Amino acid sequence: MRHLWKAAVGLSFLLAACSVESEVETPLADTIIWGGPVYTADDGNPTAEAVAIKDGRIMGVGNRADIALLVGPSTQIIDLAGAALFPGFTDSHAHLDGIGRRELTLDLTGTASVSDLQARLQSWREAHPEDTIVAGLGWIETHWPEKRFPTAADLDLAIADVPVILSRADGHAVIVNSAALKAAGITADTEPPFGGDILKDEAGEPTGMLIDNAMGLVQKLIPEPGATEQTKFLKVGAELYAHRGWTGMHYMSAAWSDVPLLTDLSSSDEVGIRVYVVPDGARAGALLEDGPVTNENGRIITRAIKLYVDGALGSRGAALLEPYADAHTSGLMLISEEEAKGYMRKALKHGVQVATHAIGDKGNRVLLDWYKDVLKGKLDDDLRWRIEHVQVITDEDAPRMKAMGIIPSMQPSHVISDMHFAPARLGPDRIHEAYAWRTVLRAGSIIAGGSDAPVEKGDPLVEFYAAIGRTDLSGYQGPDWQADQVMTRDEALKAFTIWPATASFQEKDIGTISIGKKADLTAFSVDLMTAPLADIPNGHAVLTMVDGKVLFQNR
Repeated sequence: MRHLWKAAVGLSFLLAACSVESEVETPLADTIIWGGPVYTADDGNPTAEAVAIKDGRIMGVGNRADIALLVGPSTQIIDLAGAALFPGFTDSHAHLDGIGRRELTLDLTGTASVSDLQARLQSWREAHPEDTIVAGLGWIETHWPEKRFPTAADLDLAIADVPVILSRADGHAVIVNSAALKAAGITADTEPPFGGDILKDEAGEPTGMLIDNAMGLVQKLIPEPGATEQTKFLKVGAELYAHRGWTGMHYMSAAWSDVPLLTDLSSSDEVGIRVYVVPDGARAGALLEDGPVTNENGRIITRAIKLYVDGALGSRGAALLEPYADAHTSGLMLISEEEAKGYMRKALKHGVQVATHAIGDKGNRVLLDWYKDVLKGKLDDDLRWRIEHVQVITDEDAPRMKAMGIIPSMQPSHVISDMHFAPARLGPDRIHEAYAWRTVLRAGSIIAGGSDAPVEKGDPLVEFYAAIGRTDLSGYQGPDWQADQVMTRDEALKAFTIWPATASFQEKDIGTISIGKKADLTAFSVDLMTAPLADIPNGHAVLTMVDGKVLFQNR
């Protein structure tokens, strides 16, 4: 009779058992993967030739000859044909519903100018004459020849009969047309809410640009998606991510109502990737009363809340210690100390992680002060509170994160998008504080790597490329763009594998290719650890596997 061995048994022990006669036989693998280099992200065993999987977990990691001993008549063999295998890549900061929404609604990514924006709006209107409101996302003006934000007057020339509301790529500003301003009751006399701004022209009239919390004045005009529509956004976003090689995502700014939707979708395998759900504090539902929850198959975990301290650098909402170099503003604080600490204390009481958006150097400093006050020196490993983005941080504050046990969650591709405006926003004396990965790592912190999609594309190869190259996709690196702040390839691999696992309390189960861990694996056509930098973004996912199940395969 064949007895199944526990998955945690070491391969060397398994193979030794093959060489002696015994009634207890070595279990055979369900799946074996070989045919390309294997990078484990495990410092004790960094490379291998083959991986064996049994019951959704890794039972063997080693050379091909040894792993071949685990092949049985029903073992599935996956030949990588030269592709490189890695632990499953996890996006530590993305917006799952927004990724699906981008695929299914008016996507303005890549808009090249005001006139291009107008043309896209006109085309959409012609194709959707029944719309009573036009909502889109993804535009960003930093490369436009006009060198300015669009205005309501610009949009009016394309669509004037119904409200138009278009989110900037960073999600921290919208441009609206005159019909939307009228519908929302926004006039020259309208005062911006706390943490928001209504940009006005020289005559004092609203330009149509609404920053951060002021966006709520018009977003209420957009009907909330029903359960059916939201389910579609989640499914499409998750499928796209599996096709790109992501095995997991930390889903930021979720609604509590998404938790049952994702639970059902995961149970029916309609969402196959692993999702660490992080609802907004204001939409955290029972989480702040009852504590963390995990679905039956363990792939949907809800254990954290998301807060926002400040806005974004591109729309000048990030809170800076000194004014912007290119404008008379120091940015915006989006939440009061009292409100923020209220959420934090509830989270601490109920064992809930806190992940807070902070971009500017003031935003990061103030947040660290608030964390310190609430945590009162606690460095309990069950906490692992996070700062999302950490885009601008002083040399003095970077070591504080490590000392306080705070995990920075950073998105490498922002250096590609922001390279063309961040130096102007910050000026020469502060630019060294921006996207300071090496400074953070040198202080002893790990970095949970992410993309912030749909702000960025959400491509793991672009993220890896940006982390080790710090250049745009053409290879350009602007002056004073701190080339010495790059990550090593080993660090970049960990930033998308074991460090996201640690940042979500899952390092015992995922994040490395190690015996006993769940078989979450990603293979790419390009070898990230040896390929020339320019070749990396031109690769593609070859295999995406979660719990030993193939979600995507591109032979």
